[in-house]
Amino acid sequence: MTVAADDKHVGIPIIDFAPLLSDDAQPDQYAQAGNEVYQAFKNAGFAYIKNHGVPQEIVDEAFEWVRLLPPRVVHALHHRAREIHTSANLKGGDGQKSRKFFALPQSEKDKVPHPPEGWYHRGYSGVGREKVSQNVFDAEGIARERSVPDCKESFEMGGEHEERLRNIMPAEHVLPGFRAFFALFFDACYRLELRLLRAIAVGMGLDADYFVDYHRDRSNQIRLLHYPPIEEELLAKGKVDCIGAHTDFGTVTMLFQDEVGGLEVETVEGKGGFTPAPYIPGTVVVNIGDFLMRWSNDELRSTLHHVRTPPVDERDVEPGRPRMTRERYSIPYFVGADGHRTIDCVPGCWGPDRPKKYEPINASEYMDMRLNATY
Repeated sequence: MTVAADDKHVGIPIIDFAPLLSDDAQPDQYAQAGNEVYQAFKNAGFAYIKNHGVPQEIVDEAFEWVRLLPPRVVHALHHRAREIHTSANLKGGDGQKSRKFFALPQSEKDKVPHPPEGWYHRGYSGVGREKVSQNVFDAEGIARERSVPDCKESFEMGGEHEERLRNIMPAEHVLPGFRAFFALFFDACYRLELRLLRAIAVGMGLDADYFVDYHRDRSNQIRLLHYPPIEEELLAKGKVDCIGAHTDFGTVTMLFQDEVGGLEVETVEGKGGFTPAPYIPGTVVVNIGDFLMRWSNDELRSTLHHVRTPPVDERDVEPGRPRMTRERYSIPYFVGADGHRTIDCVPGCWGPDRPKKYEPINASEYMDMRLNATY
C-alpha cells in the first residue's frame, strides 16, 4: 500500500515492503509493490520504504558507530569550523579514545585514506576532499566547483568479498568490532537491494530477476557521512557548502538518515523547486541513479537532490561565539551493477516510435568516469 508521507512532501510516497519479507512472497504481492515502486521512480524518482527488512536495532547500531559524542571532539570541530574553507584537516581531539569512527584522532583516520584514484572508492575522505557536482567532467569546470568545498567527511567501504576494490579499514585494535559489524550491515542492505531490484523489474513488466542478474557481484558501497558543525557566517558568505544539487551515479541508492534530516528532492514539476524528504522513523529513502535512468531509456527519473543547510544548534549558542549549525549523519548504500557487464536499453523501453537515447556502456567504465570527476 502506498501513502503520501505528509503534506510537506507529497509526491514522495511511502511504500510498504512487508509482503515481500517472506521467502515465499507471491507474484501478486510483488506485482503490487512493483507497480508502486515503478510509479514512484517514474514520477518522483524517490520513495520511502517501510517494513524494509533491515532490523531497526542494526540501523541504530550503525549510527552509534559514527556519531560524534565526546565533548572534547565536538569542541575541537567547532574551533576548526572557521578554517575548513582553506584546510581539510579537521582535528578530532588527539588522544581521545572512542568507539565512534568520526571521533577518532585525525592521525588515525588519516591511516585509512581514500586513494588518489577517484574510482577506488574506499577509505576516509576529510573535509574538502570530495566535491559533488552535476555533469562537470572537464578540468577547468572541476577546479571551479572545488573552489567552494563540501563541508563533510566520509568513510567508504564495500563487501569483504571485493577483489578489485578491497576495503581500507581501521585496525581492529583501533575500532574493535567495526569491520565485523559493517559486514553484517552490508549483508542486510543487500537483502533489501534484491527485494527492491525485483520490485522494479516486475513493475516494468520484466522477469523478476532481470536486474538481479546484473548485480550478482555485490559491487555496492556503504558510505558513512558526517557533516560537522559549520559557522553560520561562512555558509551565508558562500565559502562552504553541504552538498549541492546532484543526481546519484549508480543503479539505486538506499539512504538511512538521522533525525536532523536535511535531504531535499527536486519537485515533480522541476523548475528548480525542492521539497523536504525528512527523517521518518522506520523507513529508508530510496532513489534511482543516472545508470538506471540511462538503462531505462529515461523512463525512470534520476532526480536532483541536495542537502540543505542544517539549523543552528540553539543549545550551544553562547554570547560572543559564532553561531554553529547542528551536525548531521547519514548512511547511504549505493547499488552498482557488476563491473564486467555491459548494459543496453531495457526491453520495452524503446522501439520504432521510441529510439534508444544511449549507446551500450560497460558498468565499470561508466562508474570510473563519474567517480574520477568527484575526487
